[in-house]
Amino acid sequence: MITIIGSGKVGGAAALFTALRKVTDEILLLDVVQGLPQGEAMDINHMLAEKGIDVNVRGSNDYSEMKGSDIVVVVAGSGRKPGMTRMDLLKINASIVKGVVENIQKYAKDAMILPVTNPLDPMAYLAYKVSGFQRNRVFGMGGMLDLSRFTQFIHEATGYSRNSIRALVVGEHGENMLPLPRFSTVSGMPLSSILPKEKIEEIVQGTRQVAAKVIELKGATVHAPGNAISTIIEAVLNNTRQVIPVATYLDGEYGYSDVTIGVPAVIGRNGVEKIIELDLDSSEKEWFKKGVESVKNAISNLGL
Repeated sequence: MITIIGSGKVGGAAALFTALRKVTDEILLLDVVQGLPQGEAMDINHMLAEKGIDVNVRGSNDYSEMKGSDIVVVVAGSGRKPGMTRMDLLKINASIVKGVVENIQKYAKDAMILPVTNPLDPMAYLAYKVSGFQRNRVFGMGGMLDLSRFTQFIHEATGYSRNSIRALVVGEHGENMLPLPRFSTVSGMPLSSILPKEKIEEIVQGTRQVAAKVIELKGATVHAPGNAISTIIEAVLNNTRQVIPVATYLDGEYGYSDVTIGVPAVIGRNGVEKIIELDLDSSEKEWFKKGVESVKNAISNLGL
């Protein structure tokens, strides 16, 4: 069973995309708002019925119903409004996420936790510390979403099929994220052999800023994060051992400790099965360091 806590737009999208992948028999939508998860579950089930997909989606306001969950996705919290950064949400969402994780610890102590609430990296750190779970069982969705945006920009710039593109984004899920053109390819061809340096830099900056643009235009990002969540869930439940950038706790990797930040990892049945350490160059290390410092500063304000 998969539990998604937070039944707003992103939570609903995550439930829908996960159901369409048919990786679980049951999805529970939890929310404190009476009626919201139940209504969302009904709406999704109506669509699944027409598709002939036998995944049962149900809604509840009772945390105890998440017993037996394999993964608990934490989407609960306030979303970004136009003009806000992810870090502006820190204090608003920290108390919400803390309460949610305490309930996970109480009712679903054998589950993995997939934090999504912004600011992602500090919230993933908070979930890890409050839960007391092993670090392989708590990993945040961030880089998976960022690389989808990076991939789209590469597609637009090159005209090549999205399916041919392998992109990578690491670091903080925020303004200090680190898209990695040097580790990104189109059908095995290095990006630098296809696009000029100036265009690549334009794509990198666009990747950092595009979420704010989507929020400005439509009020929230929905489909891309919902799909990113379902991709990670699929990797765990189907034990694909796919390499995905996730926000995970570092203990010496990349030269940092006691911080949660986006790095590529092998994701399978045991969660984060291996952290992959890339050989970053001096410029990439500097951007990664900026992200670490930003996250550590946020963590220092959590009062843990």
